[in-house]
Amino acid sequence: MKLILRSLLKLKRTSKVILAVVVICLLVRLLPYFAPIRAADIAQNQLAMQFSDRNGLPLGTLLTRDQEHTSVVPLNQVSPQFIHAILAAEDGSFYHHGALDMKAIIRASKEAIHAKRIVSGASTITMQLARMLDPVPRTFSGKMSEIWLSWRLVAGMNKDEILSAYINRLPMGGNIYGVEAAAQTYFSIPASELNLAQASLLAAIPNNPTYFNPYQHWERLKQRQKYVLNRMVQEKYISDAMPTAASYAARTSSEKVVFQSRQRGIIAAPHFLFWLANQIPPTPLEKGGLIPPFLRGVRGDQSVIRTTINRPLQQFVEAQVQQVISSLAANNVHDAAALVIDNHTGEVLAYVGSPDYFNEAKLGRNDGVQALRQPGSTLKPFVYELALEKGLIRPNSILADVPAHYAIPGAKLYSPTDYTERFLGPARVRIALANSLNVPAVRVLEKVGVKTFLERLHQLGFEHLNQTPEHYGLGLTLGSGEVSLWELARAYVTMARFGDAIPLVSTFSNSPIPTDAIHRVSTSYTLPNHTIWQLITNILSDNHARATAFGVNSVLNLPFPSAVKTGTSSNFRDTWTVGFTTDYTVATWVGNFNGEPMRQVSGVTGAAPLWNRIMLHLHENQEPADFPPPEGLVQLPVCAISGLRPTPDCTSVVQEYFYPEDKIAYESDNQFNLPPEYDEWLAKQQQSSLVSSNFRILSPHHGDLFLLYPGEAAKQKLEFKLAGNKSALVEWWLNGEKLDTNSANSLFWNLHPGKWTLEARSGEMTDKVSFQVELASIKPMRRGFSISNSQVKGNPP
Repeated sequence: MKLILRSLLKLKRTSKVILAVVVICLLVRLLPYFAPIRAADIAQNQLAMQFSDRNGLPLGTLLTRDQEHTSVVPLNQVSPQFIHAILAAEDGSFYHHGALDMKAIIRASKEAIHAKRIVSGASTITMQLARMLDPVPRTFSGKMSEIWLSWRLVAGMNKDEILSAYINRLPMGGNIYGVEAAAQTYFSIPASELNLAQASLLAAIPNNPTYFNPYQHWERLKQRQKYVLNRMVQEKYISDAMPTAASYAARTSSEKVVFQSRQRGIIAAPHFLFWLANQIPPTPLEKGGLIPPFLRGVRGDQSVIRTTINRPLQQFVEAQVQQVISSLAANNVHDAAALVIDNHTGEVLAYVGSPDYFNEAKLGRNDGVQALRQPGSTLKPFVYELALEKGLIRPNSILADVPAHYAIPGAKLYSPTDYTERFLGPARVRIALANSLNVPAVRVLEKVGVKTFLERLHQLGFEHLNQTPEHYGLGLTLGSGEVSLWELARAYVTMARFGDAIPLVSTFSNSPIPTDAIHRVSTSYTLPNHTIWQLITNILSDNHARATAFGVNSVLNLPFPSAVKTGTSSNFRDTWTVGFTTDYTVATWVGNFNGEPMRQVSGVTGAAPLWNRIMLHLHENQEPADFPPPEGLVQLPVCAISGLRPTPDCTSVVQEYFYPEDKIAYESDNQFNLPPEYDEWLAKQQQSSLVSSNFRILSPHHGDLFLLYPGEAAKQKLEFKLAGNKSALVEWWLNGEKLDTNSANSLFWNLHPGKWTLEARSGEMTDKVSFQVELASIKPMRRGFSISNSQVKGNPP
């Protein structure tokens, strides 16, 4: 009796456990019905957007705004052949099970145990849709999340709704999603017109869109098509009433099917269209976050969007980009971009982001107009403009293009040079900017201040220069930041309008896209002093001023007035040319999207030829007007070397602009004396009119103190060095006594203790310095060093 009671108690406890498990399972299974996902929650609106150029010519149709071709059709507008094909290939018993196919799960488990590896999957169409809506890692927790979402879908939608949502999201290769987008892209027909051969091919792609890419792996796709057709025979979708279902499937698989080129649907300006589509603001529902991200739809509009693009010009620029890149292929150049703006309206006339948008192997989808790259020297005009505006330099100022060194905390000594590693010495502002000299540009930025210059660049619309002034340092004027071609073009449009900034416009006001949505600068503004902008334009359009660096007959020289600036980033990774006439601004970039350096390519050989071709084409029927001269400035003759009123010794006289208030100084001063910062540069120059006009003692410097070490008197020598000597011989006088020498520009003198005055005489020219030699109390650690102004400085042997 006790044994029976014990058994009954044990059975009762077991029953409770079983009942509890059953109740928990039922609750878990019923929970999705408390949080169902309905068809309206994941509805996709019609996404196709049609674009035309400014004259109504079609540019193309995008099926979404995020570079994914997606178009939605109801289930009754899809060919039954495709519906049967996708069901046979992916889930033959879709209409006969719930979210999960338990038979398939058991079968797959047995096969995996037997083969000790996964042989086949058991995912249903509902589970695949869940994965499309919310991609999760293929882990146990990820699979549980996928099942949970599948149950929620089944709780809120019927089978046709689930299938409709599924076929409209199928990955069909590249950036194509959904059967309608695939039918339109590949065959130029609606999904309702797909025949069995086309339908079976399309149904073969989603299993592995990259592996079965129709453009790259045709044979693989044909093999997968045979599998799909065989499954259709097995599932009775290809009727037994046909002559023989299997032979009919075989004939279908051998039927010739032609896939259209991927360019179908986009006639011109693909980068521009995708960029423009992305400017559509999200709907209030999307903004409010009332639905989770993976369930959000995308608002679209079927109206034709009339853009500012000029299609013939766009196609010309696209062709020129491809031609220029082809000609530079041997120099490891693969990518380019170009932008054309109407200066009067700010309208974007042409927008080319890469040589071939549809070449995915060469990163063709990258948009070189919006990509951030180092701008090289293209920012220099703006630092000169700001310095002139603030009165830190004058139009006739002389800037020192000589070696300069800047101590930067926590970094190596900064010594800017040009890529030629040569220095011009004294350079007028015009020459320094026109020839893109680096050292004068850094000196000007030092006067302006990096913080002040950065604020001006922000004002001009360089929104991506968002680091601190300390981050960029003095290299900002040489391109140490990153900007886009779009930002550069916008800033140069402001320059072309002499400081009057306007937004860049991409569509006309009667288009369905709000104009504010596409303006990176939403309001117009005017920068002060039109005269300074006119002067900068005058300099950049001076073909003779830039001849030293670029020659007179470079591709920058057009047969009509144009202002232009080139730029090359470090290690020759980017080349830029940005310029304008009174009518148009053209900005071009040539480089490599992958960051590889080009070989023997600079701004004038990389981006400039493309700029040249576009500019000539724009003005082939009508030349632009001349640029107006700088208002309120006066032109006066100056010596090309000194920038001062010409003297009889001047060998080259040019015209330069002056402020009216500087005319008095011009009349009274024509003595050209270079300060000591030129000494190092002068010492390396050969005989020239510049050196001759600056007769001076370069070594020793006035006030130098030298130490003479005991026992080293015969070994320690000081070089007397002179610049600016016209005659063959120089008289050297030391403390009033003439030294017995026939030396011309230098001699060596044995050190002797005392205070010394050294004088050099050549004809009527003379220069004098004083220095001191003292006995040292210790033996030197190194030979040939002296002390001057409490600093150690080198001394030649």
